[in-house]
Amino acid sequence: MEFDYTTTTTKTFDATVQNVQDEIVKAGMRVLYVHDVQKTLVEKGFAREPLKIIEFCSAKFANEFLNKDIKIGLCLPMRPIILPQFFPQTDLGERPKEIDQIIQNIIHSVIS
Repeated sequence: MEFDYTTTTTKTFDATVQNVQDEIVKAGMRVLYVHDVQKTLVEKGFAREPLKIIEFCSAKFANEFLNKDIKIGLCLPMRPIILPQFFPQTDLGERPKEIDQIIQNIIHSVIS
């Protein structure tokens, strides 16, 4: 199971970041924060190509997972299909795969 989901696009970096945020909202989720890693590292004197981490959440799904095991909160946000590996004793059903597919759909709608 992969920790990440990586793909490429011919769109510009800034346009892709904005499009991902727009698609997250369209999917009924909320962008919590955009971590501008490049800006943070440049401020500390380190050169870095553009890198942003978009932290987003579905309150519905987060609440569902937290009700099953509060410690899952330590892993949010994370690629959902990874959660069963960290919490094998918690029955998360097919929900991690379902949410992961939503995330992949968001990404594919942006890059295509």
